[in-house]
Amino acid sequence: MHHRIFDLERPARQTTAVVFASPHSGSDYPADLMERTILDAHTVRSSEDAFVHDLFSAAPEHGAPLLSARFPRAYLDLNRSRDELDPALIEGVRRRYNSPRIASGLGVIPRVVSNGRAIYRGKMTQDEAHERIERCWVPYHHTLRTLMDETSATFGRAILIDCHSMPHEAVDNLVRSELPRPQVVLGDRFGASADMAIVTHLEALFRAEGLVVTRNSPFAGAYTVQHYGRPGRNQHAIQIEIDRSLYMDEATITPHEGYPAFKAMLERVIAGISDFARATPTRMAAE
Repeated sequence: MHHRIFDLERPARQTTAVVFASPHSGSDYPADLMERTILDAHTVRSSEDAFVHDLFSAAPEHGAPLLSARFPRAYLDLNRSRDELDPALIEGVRRRYNSPRIASGLGVIPRVVSNGRAIYRGKMTQDEAHERIERCWVPYHHTLRTLMDETSATFGRAILIDCHSMPHEAVDNLVRSELPRPQVVLGDRFGASADMAIVTHLEALFRAEGLVVTRNSPFAGAYTVQHYGRPGRNQHAIQIEIDRSLYMDEATITPHEGYPAFKAMLERVIAGISDFARATPTRMAAE
């Protein structure tokens, strides 16, 4: 893989404490994946958060940086710890702790795409796994850590918005007939990764656009918000999951006719959270 690992779009001048990231929308499928996968070129894309980096591409115009992975989630999952290695995929890995994510094939190097479909036949060596982590995971997280620390140094705090999409059926088991179906799920590790005032404001921005929003169910946030969300240090992290059917045809992985309007709506949300992080005092009133 000789091309760029990620894109970092910076504003001419950062004017807000918000940092946006899209770890799962990459669609540059490396040759070493495509030569080895037993899936066809369409099915291997099923775990991709297609177009999310484009949906949030207005962030720099509102004074916030946007970091987007170029390689796909099927190759390496940036929303996992680098040591979440799957013994069923990687030779010689000891099963060290009981992790439902690893058990279901969703470690840092995934064994499956959506609906549990295997990516490979057989295993890969630890050397190959570690090389992939060093080449892809390390530079992305080094860059994200730097963005968060620079933002903290400049604004007294940093707010990471980790941008994802979810299959329409992801919330099927939550849906009771009398309740509206969640379209946006905000994950803050049940309050552990971000100050409630920030999450409440973000939720209000989505609700003002007519969207149905839930918190932490079924997605409370994984490695990224867990690792970067340190409210005690005034570093906050919120995971956003958006129903893919709002802007794309999931079967063909193409934007549908509602895409431009949905992207314009998201820009209003981006502007709103950027303004909020510009206007509110550095220290929350509760402190």
